[in-house]
Amino acid sequence: MNPAEAREAFRGGLRVPTAGWAPGYAQANMIIVPREYAYDALLFGQRNPKPCPIIGVTDTGSPHTDLAAGADLRTDVGAYRVWRDGELVDEPDDVTKYWNDDLVTFLIGCSFTFETPMLAAGIEIRHITEGRNVSMYKTNRECAPAGRLSGPMVVSMRPIAADRVADAARISGQFPSVHGAPVHIGAPEALGITDLSKPDFGDPVDIREGEVPVFWACGVTPQAAIMTSKPPFAITHAPGYMFITDVPDYTLAV
Repeated sequence: MNPAEAREAFRGGLRVPTAGWAPGYAQANMIIVPREYAYDALLFGQRNPKPCPIIGVTDTGSPHTDLAAGADLRTDVGAYRVWRDGELVDEPDDVTKYWNDDLVTFLIGCSFTFETPMLAAGIEIRHITEGRNVSMYKTNRECAPAGRLSGPMVVSMRPIAADRVADAARISGQFPSVHGAPVHIGAPEALGITDLSKPDFGDPVDIREGEVPVFWACGVTPQAAIMTSKPPFAITHAPGYMFITDVPDYTLAV
């Protein structure tokens, strides 16, 4: 599917993780907050560019973005999360009934974007091979606070053959606006992760002999900030269920 066809499928109720979808096009994490919190969210992204590289911001009240022609941010994501006072209260297929003219949407770069060039280089992406969601973990690394927002960095993990780790780091490093190079390689305990088989978000994947767990900063970090900071209201994508843009991934490479 191309991006428009994928968004149409999600608008029609399809609910699947988006890794491997619309290859060649950038995907995005999403956080929607009341205008009162928009500056804090913008500052949080500016102070924490590795986990929160902002690639788009809407006008207040607008459900549209210039990153995807004709898209509707209320309906065109596979699954959403609705938060009140830091608690998850709903996981709907669309958020039209929650929408109001005071909301501002931030689109944040997603590491699914650099998976296409990694696959092209012959690097296996295990969660795509296994048809699962990517494994994501809260870490012991605190983000720089911004206004009323604070919380730990979240990372995504991909098992990479030891002799391809340098290639994976080099390829992903060419895409700083979608998290860039890994933040940690091996030794999950150094990030405060005690059991790779129990991710905080997403699904566990097999790690085979000769493979190394490689960790990238993750755009689910704002959701950890929501849980920590407890703003009165927020909407996000469900982890692994991204917004697919019309932006070719190669345009984000440096």
